[in-house]
Amino acid sequence: MENRYSVHPEQVKRFTTEELRSHFLMDPLFTENKLSMYYSHEDRVVIGGAAPGQSELKLDAGDFLKTDFFLERREIGIINVGQPGAVRVGDDEYVLQTKDFLYIGMGNQDVSFSSLNGEKAKFYFVSACAHKSYPTQKAALAELTPDRLGDDAASNVRSLYKVIHQDGIKSCQLMMGITMLDQNNNWNTMPAHVHDRRMEAYLYLDLEKDSKVFHFMGQPDETRHLVVGNDQAVLSPAWSIHSGAGTSNYSFVWAMAGENYTFTDMDLVPMDGLK
Repeated sequence: MENRYSVHPEQVKRFTTEELRSHFLMDPLFTENKLSMYYSHEDRVVIGGAAPGQSELKLDAGDFLKTDFFLERREIGIINVGQPGAVRVGDDEYVLQTKDFLYIGMGNQDVSFSSLNGEKAKFYFVSACAHKSYPTQKAALAELTPDRLGDDAASNVRSLYKVIHQDGIKSCQLMMGITMLDQNNNWNTMPAHVHDRRMEAYLYLDLEKDSKVFHFMGQPDETRHLVVGNDQAVLSPAWSIHSGAGTSNYSFVWAMAGENYTFTDMDLVPMDGLK
């Protein structure tokens, strides 16, 4: 588990490229036969990846959380971004196809990840603190109906899937879903916004080796950028915008946690407010 401390926006103004990446980029996430995790002091979320090989990988943080087991006081949202795999929760097994989601509530002690039939599954997860146990629930992408957003003139036609949220899979504070841009579209979350009451994280997907996303961050009047590749995640503090433009179309998994549970709680930034 790698520790990521909170950073004041005044500090970020003076960061070099490498300093920005060391604080806000989460990579690597998917190393075969390994559990990779990042503990953020932004709303105490844990962001991680599991890439099981021939054997199961158990969800375990050792003594880092100072609890008896990982989900003793936490909930978790999981998406399979690789080939078919399974998540075992106690005596129950949930098979996840590519881009299927699973929510696991507080109090579940035995959780493990596995690949199926010689395939290579990759599980991305975000965990937040919890105060109540909600039922474990799977959401298959093929059974979900997305919101269709954007227009060709703005190069941002996309499908937005809200999965873990107030009107979907219930949780304490975690919200999670995926956005997929249509071909020949490359902008996400522009015009930009901030939500000073919760953090957010993006995992970028479906990028070819030579394709990149220029992820914009920082206070609206002090923007910076990170060059991000496939299977890399970016942590966005509450004070930061989070937007991106790709050299090709792509998908990204978004996850939020914090003060409230209102998806539409966003402070929009006018275009002339960006610098």
